[in-house]
Amino acid sequence: MPLPERKKEKKVTYQDYLTWPDGERWEIINGEAWAMTPAPTIGHQRILRNTARTLTIFFKEHPCELFLAPTDVVLDTINIVQPDLLVVCDPAKVTEANIQGTPDLIIEIASPSTKLMDKRDKKALYEKFGVKEYVIIYSDDTLVERFRMEGGKFEGPDVFNWDERWISFAFPDLEILLWEIFGKDSFHASGTDKNL
Repeated sequence: MPLPERKKEKKVTYQDYLTWPDGERWEIINGEAWAMTPAPTIGHQRILRNTARTLTIFFKEHPCELFLAPTDVVLDTINIVQPDLLVVCDPAKVTEANIQGTPDLIIEIASPSTKLMDKRDKKALYEKFGVKEYVIIYSDDTLVERFRMEGGKFEGPDVFNWDERWISFAFPDLEILLWEIFGKDSFHASGTDKNL
């Protein structure tokens, strides 16, 4: 499948983005606009639901806040993204319209059409803006990659299989059972915990 469609025009800004139709989903990376359509697959949405359920329970007991797509994250005037899941710990970044600034944790669920962008363009963008932890869930491969911020650069990726459990780098008391995320609830892992 091809990359998401790009808007063929001059570099765009957040002000341009605000004039576009509400029913369309776009992300702007370094001034280039990318269409986030068609809608995600059912498999993607199941993984989103399962991950969101785990994170919702965890963040009920923590001061940080979880958001799901479509939520605009305005990194600057030429970088506006809508990650599948994101966590923000600084309440000053949360406005009624959007998130203004860098989230602490970003999770993208890659599809065949977005895999390259998630791994290359968004990784570079999130590294540039200092995201503490960036996670890519590969729905087709039932794998997870995690990049962690160390000294201003992303380290990794750390790679995890669907039958493993992982612990967040940004939130060390957050443990996620990957078999539950991938909908393999009957699996009971006996392996060691792994950090994610």
